Parts: sequence; C-alpha cells; structure tokens
Amino acid sequence: MSAGAPHGGGDSHSGGGPRTGGDPRAGRGPVAGRPPYAGGPATGDPVHPPAPADPDRPAGGDARDPVDARVTRDARDASDTDGKGGTGARGAGRVLVLRALGLGDLLAGVPALRALRRAYPAYELVLAGPAELAPVAAATGAVDRVLPAAEPGRAVPRALDWTGPPPDVAVDLHGNGPPSHRLLAGLRPRRLLAFAHPGTPEVEGPPWYPEEHERDRWCRLLRAYGIAADPADLRLPHPGGPSPAPGAVVLHPGAGAPSRCWPVARYAAIAEALRARGRRVVVTGGADEGDLVARLAKRAHLPDTDVFGGGLPYERLSALVADARAVVSGDTGIAHLAVAHGTPSVTLFGPVPPSRWGPPPGTRHRALWHPGPDGDPHGHETDPALLRIPADEVLDALDALDALDVLHALDAPDPPDAPEEAP
Repeated sequence: MSAGAPHGGGDSHSGGGPRTGGDPRAGRGPVAGRPPYAGGPATGDPVHPPAPADPDRPAGGDARDPVDARVTRDARDASDTDGKGGTGARGAGRVLVLRALGLGDLLAGVPALRALRRAYPAYELVLAGPAELAPVAAATGAVDRVLPAAEPGRAVPRALDWTGPPPDVAVDLHGNGPPSHRLLAGLRPRRLLAFAHPGTPEVEGPPWYPEEHERDRWCRLLRAYGIAADPADLRLPHPGGPSPAPGAVVLHPGAGAPSRCWPVARYAAIAEALRARGRRVVVTGGADEGDLVARLAKRAHLPDTDVFGGGLPYERLSALVADARAVVSGDTGIAHLAVAHGTPSVTLFGPVPPSRWGPPPGTRHRALWHPGPDGDPHGHETDPALLRIPADEVLDALDALDALDVLHALDAPDPPDAPEEAP
C-alpha cells in the first residue's frame, strides 16, 4: 500500500523491485574517509537464478566468509552488552532499517525485521518509513520506533532526520540502487547491509534477482551477511480490539494503481451472490478511495453499516481482517494483512504474478492468476491478466475455502469439558 494511506488501496509492490536508477540529489562514490562497505558475496550474474543451497553451508551464513563471521560475532556481542543475554533495555547501539514504502511492503519485510531483532537483541531497531505505519511496526514486535520517512511515488526519501551518532548498522530493505545506498551511506554507519549494484561498487552485497519473491529476497540478503532469516516468520498477533464486522467477508476493490483494480461490477457480483447465501459482506477502502467504495456499495445494495470507506484506522482494520470470514482483494496491502492474521483470502493477481508477491503455500489462501506477459503495476487501465479472472472463479475459490474450514472443524478434536464451578 501507499505510504500515505497504510490502510487504503495503496501499493504493495513496485513491479519487480523498488527503483534502482540514479538520483541527482544523492552523493556519489564512497563516503570520504570510510572503507568500502563489505558484505555478502558479490559474485554471480544478477539476472541468474540463485544457486542451489550448499548442504555444507551452516544455516544463516557461511562461516568460511570472514565478513559473515564478523556480523555473527557483532550480533553475539550485542546480546551480551547488558549482562542478560540482550533481554534488557536497548542500549548497545542502533540499527537503522530503510523501508519507506507501504503497508504490504512492510508486512512482506516482517521476516527480515524479526531476523534483525534476533541478531541484535540489545540494539534499538529504528525503521525509516511512513509515520502512519507506526502501529503496524509496533505489532511486529521487532521495531522499537519509526523514523518518519516517505516520498511520493515510492521514491527513495530525500533525507532522513537522523540525530545523534551514526547508526551502528544500516540495512537497505528499500531497494538495490544507488539512491537508497547513498542515502544510508551518507549517515556514515559502521556497517551497511545492502544488495550489490554496479552504480555503487563500494557496496559489496549479494546480487539482486528481479524475479525473486519479496519475502525471500530480504531474507536472502540477511543470510548473505550471516543473519538467519525465515520467510515464513510473518504472522501478527491478534490486535485485541473488537472487529466492526466479525465474521464478514471483506471486499477491498482498491489498489495502488488502476492496473491492479479488478472491475467494480465483478466485486458487486461477488457481494450479491454471497449475500444471497446469507453471508455478511463489507467493503473497505483507503482515504482516497471513497468514490470507488461508494460505487461498489451502491451497485451491491450494501447498507451503510457495511461500508468502511475513507480509511479505517489501522487498529480497526486489523481487527476487521483478523476476525473476517475471508478477504477478497487485488494484490495490495490488505491481502498481506490477511496472510499476517491467518485469515482465509482470495487475492486477484495482475499484472505482477503471485510468484513475486503471493501468499505463502498453504490451504487458507488462494492466489488467482492467469499467466501472460508482465504489465505495468502502476498503469492507468486494468491489466488484461485481471480481466481474465471471472467472478465465478472467485466464488469457487471462496467455496473451496469454506469447504476446507468445514473439514478442519470435523478433524479437530473435541474441546475438553469445562471444569465444574465450585459450589
């Protein structure tokens, strides 16, 4: 989702990776007086798929690489600075993570953030990202505070309002190009963790693979630096507050660009079919999607109580998704939120395939995708791949999820008898 509307129909991706081009505002070359930033292996063709895992390579890094060994040692030393294995107050140093993108991007980066939290348990972990995402960052359990940072169009921030000593570790989870590299390098961190790019040869990170899944990408980056990271570590705790529509099917017609918006008429057909079956259907949208939500609500004859336009606060949106029967949307932030809460979901993909931004394998999520040439994820017209998904296919996917829920309920053991009350 977009940085400006974390609960709306913003952008969850940038079509194969954030911007990698040069930035005339950024500095050039290595930081004066600092050595090149060493990191993981910089070998390999960046358009070549990753090599198979080496069975002799220890998990989380290669002990034969002196850089990997140093990072692992740094993390271990940090965990001992308070004399309690790093469980005390954050005081050993600061880790700055740049991911100034949207809700979906942040949720896709949760496994990497948690890996950094484990690697540097006594450090303060600061996320440079949209201020509106602070509640989401807090829910991950990995971030200590958010440093507000965002630019229109998902661009690299012009500057970071960083104060005090330089970061001990800076991590580029924003992209792989010179603009983000130079932004972080300009803060003079002791260590910079980033992907390699020919425009910044002083950053000796691992190669970037454009077709890689977003969650896997950032975990691989950290593993190249000796930090164990699990792409499956993405669940969020239940928000705790009440849902405004428990048990409803949530339809979210918006996205960061028209090219990723399935037609309103088809969403309306889904709503009418589900309501005819006795299901409650609600529609959500971001602060800038009021007209879109109103059109869908009118066409589907939804009552005002089931229309959540204008952007729900994150806590209410999170509760709505966590307690929903299912979520139906395009490839945008609310789809990632459904995955984070384990809520059944049907996600309509196009123009970017689910192999880059889809849900993890499992039975609770359906990714609908009709293969074809890649389109423009920021285009102004609905992508042909989305138009190839009919309403009946979405209803079939929802029926399949319902059937699985029934089977799971039948297979579940009976709950234990309630204890008798004392006389």
